[in-house]
Amino acid sequence: MKSKRRDLALDLWPVSRVVSLVLSFGIVGNGFHKRLVHMLTRKLKRTKMHTREEKLEAFGRFLDVLDTLREKCPWDKKQTNQSLRTNTIEEVFELSDALMKDDTLNICKELGDVFLHICFYAKIGEEKSAFDIADVCNKLADKLIFRHPHVYHPSQVGASSPKPLPYGEDDKPSDMQNADTAQKVIENWEQIKLKEKDGNKRVLSGVPDALPTLIKAYRIQDKARNVGFDWEDRGDVWKKVREEMSELEEELRKGDKEKSKKELGDFLFSVINAARLYKINPDDALELTNQKFIRRFNYIEDHSIKLGKPLTEMTLDEMDKLWDEAKSNE
Repeated sequence: MKSKRRDLALDLWPVSRVVSLVLSFGIVGNGFHKRLVHMLTRKLKRTKMHTREEKLEAFGRFLDVLDTLREKCPWDKKQTNQSLRTNTIEEVFELSDALMKDDTLNICKELGDVFLHICFYAKIGEEKSAFDIADVCNKLADKLIFRHPHVYHPSQVGASSPKPLPYGEDDKPSDMQNADTAQKVIENWEQIKLKEKDGNKRVLSGVPDALPTLIKAYRIQDKARNVGFDWEDRGDVWKKVREEMSELEEELRKGDKEKSKKELGDFLFSVINAARLYKINPDDALELTNQKFIRRFNYIEDHSIKLGKPLTEMTLDEMDKLWDEAKSNE
């Protein structure tokens, strides 16, 4: 049994982790090396997935466990929407971290933690006789059907077994039924949201106030673009970036902190806009730089420990040299 569990865990390892293990041992020809190569080969093969029946059974099992914990566990019994909120945010960030690292094992684990919170909120809603997990699933399914007119006819909203097009197709399909590119789907999505009974009344009202500011700026610009408010030539954005940078430098020279703060915001907003126009996610890009800085700084710190010389006693030239070494080793 233990062997099966270990093999399952190894199957979930990212390929990159297996490769790094092989390289770190640097052993060729022995049994352990062959074992790692075998694991890598298995990893590249398609893993057998569960059937629909097995998935539904697992979901039911999980709901049974959640119901029991809510009834019998002192901690679970006292949780509210408010008490869980900060934990939910933490779990989402942990999932995001696993996704950035392409860490399959932890993606699976963290998805479970986020899923627990989703179902927990639904359980609380059920206790208040407001809604339950079935309402959550059905409302989501109906929203997806309604927002995908190129896949489903609107008549399938609320259907117990929705059928895709051409079932229910009108004699004269709407333009939204002819979405043949991802960009067209996104544009339709925003238009449809404005038409929904309980949907967004304004284009930018769908951007949550609590979003991290960098992602929020990106989403604001993206939603404006979806209704045609955008640069005709993306190359023109660099003029705006340089303009905002010049205004920031001017206020910094004057020493006006409040105006400098506003101009810095304008400059950052313009850079995020440029990233969007060139289809680069600025949040992902910044996180890659964060991780790069951490790796290089850790390299400096590791060498300071080996030398027995605290970082505070190292000169800037010494640290710069180690930084360049770390950079050259990447």
